[in-house]
Amino acid sequence: MLLLRGLTSLTNDPAGGDRGATPEIEARQITIDGQLLQVAIRHGSGSGPPLLLFNGIGANWELAKPFLEALTSTTAIIFDVPGVGGSPRPLLPYRPSTLARLGAGLVAELSYAEIDVAGVSWGGGIAQQFAHQYPKLCRRLVLAATAPGFTMVPASPAVLWKMATPRRYTDKGYMNRVAADIYGGAFRDDPSLIGRHAAAMHGARNLGYLYQLLAMSGWTSLPWLWSLPQPTLVLMGRDDPLVPPVNGHILAGLIPNAELRMIDDGHLFIVTRPAETAALIEAFLADASRQIEPSSPLSRMANWVSGLVSTSGERRPHQS
Repeated sequence: MLLLRGLTSLTNDPAGGDRGATPEIEARQITIDGQLLQVAIRHGSGSGPPLLLFNGIGANWELAKPFLEALTSTTAIIFDVPGVGGSPRPLLPYRPSTLARLGAGLVAELSYAEIDVAGVSWGGGIAQQFAHQYPKLCRRLVLAATAPGFTMVPASPAVLWKMATPRRYTDKGYMNRVAADIYGGAFRDDPSLIGRHAAAMHGARNLGYLYQLLAMSGWTSLPWLWSLPQPTLVLMGRDDPLVPPVNGHILAGLIPNAELRMIDDGHLFIVTRPAETAALIEAFLADASRQIEPSSPLSRMANWVSGLVSTSGERRPHQS
């Protein structure tokens, strides 16, 4: 078991202020359904449910360190997807439902009865699947820089081509050349961020990366977004070349109880603006009395349809 202290974020964010003692992050390996997972747990002092975080494609858990240490009281759990970082590659490819099941198994192993779920970019699809697959386990949902699967409004072909292989994780020179084009935002203005981000990358393997690409092939959440019961916070970067912000409007428009917040940064705002992102998420998770009003005709219609289905079920006569 490894305890990490004094983790350094990518930016010196003045909004973070004096956060007191640096939180401890416990890293260990846990076997779920025969699959060994590299797991990291940021132990918080709060009494609310822990936050299960699904990372982006090819990303080892250490890339989320800036966000994890920016949390003030929330306990957070993250694991390397099989084939990435410290989690061995499985024998066969998998689907989002498989990763949702592994996440639920990990939560049960850690003895939690209820959690909040967040997903970043590729991991946002897994988070949506988890909320759909385990609605009673997932209390609230946070979707960051993500989209509803293959039905998303795509990035430009030039950006997608640079994302097609894990080369940016294994070739630091290539990463320096393409980071601003892929991630936008702060990476355009501060080249030093690229080197620091690249230094935290390790463990992206070609076949593991391919498995992640295959997992999302043909997957979409559009048919059932309207049925998600969780209050949902959608966060998008205004300058995101990889996941155009319009995808956030689609998610917030189709999820009945969703709120969209825009952040003045690019795709990786969770690590370039960790204090701001953590503050938004923790405020959302902590306000149990907060009721988010649907912000679009589409979401209001989804609420109406959901209400009709619920009312119809309640009025159905009991069959003995």
